[in-house]
Amino acid sequence: MKRKGFLLLTWFLGLFHMAAQETIITGKVIDAVTYEPLADVEISILGSTLTITTGESGEFQIAGEDIPVGNQTFIFNKTRYHVLRMPVNIEKDKMKNLDIIALEIDMFRDQMLLGVVSLGESELNDGEGSVDNVAGLLQASRDVFLNAAAFDFSQTFFRPRGLDSEHGKIFINGVEMNKLFNGRPQWSNWGGLNDVQRNQVFSMGLVPAEVGFGGLAGSTNIVMRASKYQGGGRISYAAANRSYTGRLMATYNSGETPAGWSYSFSMSRRFAQEAYVEGTLYDANAFFFAVEKKIGLRHSLNFTTFYTPNIRGRSSANTQEVIDLRGRRYNSFWGYQNGELRNSRVREIKEPVLMLNHYWQISGKTQLNSNLSFQFGKTGNSRIDFGGTRLVVGPEGQESYIGGGRNPDPAYYQKLPSYFFRNINNPNYEAAYRSRQEFTQNGQLDWESLYTANELFLGSGGNAVYVIAEDRTDDQQFTANTILDHKFNSSWSLSSKLRYTRLFSENYAQLKDLLGGTGYLDIDFFAEGDQTSSLGDRAQSDLDNRNRIARQGDRYKYNFELHAEVFEAYSQVQFKHKQADIYLAAEGTQTRYQRNGLYRAGSYPENSLGRSALQVFNNFGIKFGGNYRITGRHLINFNSGYLTRAPTLRNTFSNSRQNNNVVRDIKSKEILSLDLGYIYRSPQFRSRLTGYFTEFKDATEISFFYADGLSGLGRTSTTAFVQEVLQGIGKRHLGVELGLDYQVTSTIKLKAAVAVGQYTYSNNPRLYLTSDSFAETVDYGESMLRNYRIAGGPQRAAQIGFEYRDPGFWWFGSTVNFFSHAFADIAPLTRTSNFLTDADGLPLLNYDSNTARDLLRQEQFDNYILVNAVGGKSWRVKSSYIGFFISLNNIFDVLYKTGGFEQSRNANYRTLKEDREREQPVFGNKYWYGTGASYYANAYIRF
Repeated sequence: MKRKGFLLLTWFLGLFHMAAQETIITGKVIDAVTYEPLADVEISILGSTLTITTGESGEFQIAGEDIPVGNQTFIFNKTRYHVLRMPVNIEKDKMKNLDIIALEIDMFRDQMLLGVVSLGESELNDGEGSVDNVAGLLQASRDVFLNAAAFDFSQTFFRPRGLDSEHGKIFINGVEMNKLFNGRPQWSNWGGLNDVQRNQVFSMGLVPAEVGFGGLAGSTNIVMRASKYQGGGRISYAAANRSYTGRLMATYNSGETPAGWSYSFSMSRRFAQEAYVEGTLYDANAFFFAVEKKIGLRHSLNFTTFYTPNIRGRSSANTQEVIDLRGRRYNSFWGYQNGELRNSRVREIKEPVLMLNHYWQISGKTQLNSNLSFQFGKTGNSRIDFGGTRLVVGPEGQESYIGGGRNPDPAYYQKLPSYFFRNINNPNYEAAYRSRQEFTQNGQLDWESLYTANELFLGSGGNAVYVIAEDRTDDQQFTANTILDHKFNSSWSLSSKLRYTRLFSENYAQLKDLLGGTGYLDIDFFAEGDQTSSLGDRAQSDLDNRNRIARQGDRYKYNFELHAEVFEAYSQVQFKHKQADIYLAAEGTQTRYQRNGLYRAGSYPENSLGRSALQVFNNFGIKFGGNYRITGRHLINFNSGYLTRAPTLRNTFSNSRQNNNVVRDIKSKEILSLDLGYIYRSPQFRSRLTGYFTEFKDATEISFFYADGLSGLGRTSTTAFVQEVLQGIGKRHLGVELGLDYQVTSTIKLKAAVAVGQYTYSNNPRLYLTSDSFAETVDYGESMLRNYRIAGGPQRAAQIGFEYRDPGFWWFGSTVNFFSHAFADIAPLTRTSNFLTDADGLPLLNYDSNTARDLLRQEQFDNYILVNAVGGKSWRVKSSYIGFFISLNNIFDVLYKTGGFEQSRNANYRTLKEDREREQPVFGNKYWYGTGASYYANAYIRF
């Protein structure tokens, strides 16, 4: 018995000796103000490949024979907090407890996020997603280039790697939020909730994402769980002269109670009677609530809901003539009514979101996250509609109309001086002078004249000639998914996901305001191509309800439903080693679309009412990549992917408002993407250099516009409102990104970023037109787009700047930003055979190829430099912070173009040449201009 006891004691002492021979470092990371533990803090040792993260308790342990000994520098890194560098003396085979490590909130970055996020989602180009992909970068990481893209480059509509926002995936609590209609995230659905959006996990490009396959432009998962918010509150007020002029926000988080409950709520209001651009009102409220209950040790149930109703006045793109006469802030969509500003084009979004999330810690290595989400509500875009007021039936039963409104837009081309100079041999100087005087002095929408016109026709027995219509989309979208994470061991892990999404979308025009009238004749008086033709069945919006008089609140013009379903399965394997990380991921999706017409449109009587054929797209994606650590300071990363994507609903039906037609021979888009990067990290200097290549094939795009000079119509008139279908599009994006910063002292940092890209069409896609004005599809063959630049912000950008952070909690920074190689969007129709063909289908006479080359040269915008500055101060009062923050953009009020496009009215060589030869073209390019000198100031208290 004694011998057994001796052996047991020897075995125990042996184990103790073995443990003592291993170097172990332990500690706990907390918030310096609230003293709450911080999870997901990345801990590394400078010069070593070891990296770990803290758990929910904030505790960590580093153990192993590979821990370097001697004087080492530990780096503690977490988003929104200052990077902490701690010198530690490590002794071999000894245990060392670092005790409590407190991280201070990075107030500089925290306030920058509040300022930029608040404006980013609202400064989009009429909600078309021009720059909303940048918003996902704002919590990205401490990557120098990504921060430059988010904070400074975004004001110019710069797109990282030239990628549209549809290529960036946004998740909230693991639920994908991108719209099925156009593939883009609609940031205004959760705008104004900045305080509760700080917990974000961003994955750049194709690198592994925690909740899905991701997108080419990266993925962002916004964690809006009640238990993930630190206890306390925040109240802030902001003033600005950009998209809105004021914002009030209040937030409170309970933290976890002893009973396992957590709750959080936030609300804000943003407002402007008129923002930087004339006539752009802003009226937005935001509400958020989340409650979570921990059930035992393994389960947690969270409910999150948010509702952000917002109304924004839209702004017009303008020709150079208009800008020269009225300046860059001019907007033709508004005017005064009874002394009050009124915008005719208002975008209104009211789409609440409900989410239920279940988290199950099955074991120490396995967890399951299951989610249900339901989003519903309306999106409306108002506009002025005008047409005939009364039908007259002739002796032989033919129908015609009496009345008809002229386009009330004050910047309509027939009201500008250039229109009266269009005849070079016989210019009308008097009319041009009068139009100039009228436009410069009274060049806003005349609401009084619209009411007067309606009263006039009402008195003569007619209906309203001018009304306010709203193009409505009422969506109901349900999503269910489940995400499984399993760690086989310290090296291997698996993530898998199943998702189902169903969309039911009602689309219709609603008569919103009769402007003093009593009814509106629901016909298309342009159906026959001009206002003097007799009107027949083709003019009817609904043949089953002919010549009806629409009243306020009625649906009219068009009325249809869109149905969509998406099934997704995804799986990803990751291998982590001290020298390398590798991942391999694959996904499969099935997408189903169907249109259901509720009106039998007069132009398409056999193909508008009822359900279309079901469109089914089966797609897949695969990506592979990883990191290789040459040393603790030098790292190489590589990402690659090949994937196919279903066309969006918007680009599947060629004219969904009128018929069930599907784009001919429609295909899924193919994408190949590669990037290779080098990263260097030291205590004072960090840098990243990345080269990338992305190629798209078989993309489809649909555009709607009026065109003149069309051939092959089989009729005399060459003008029509058309749907342009461009299919088989190839695009190529290649370039390099460089970001670096140098910590000169403990308070001063220098930084620089460079982006050099080249985004071009890589082939000549096919183009065809459809229209209510002609029965048959007109195919113009190839559109010669190869090597033209893709529009969408500058393709080259550079920055140099500095930051100063004083230990006394005040900071200041400034950047100088250079932009170049931004281009106007080209008109594909003018690059087809139609350009050199006469109305009779024969080649144009006097066609000169050199002149044509000059006419079709793509406009490149001028280079420009913008200087920005930011600064603030905060005071710590016991456990609270009080502070303010000011951001100044474009300090020197530089005039620059953020975008523009060619008008397609001049669709052939003769008409385009005549217009360009005028001193002031009638149909010149239209532009958007960037904001001039602007500010954003925010004061807050955090408790």
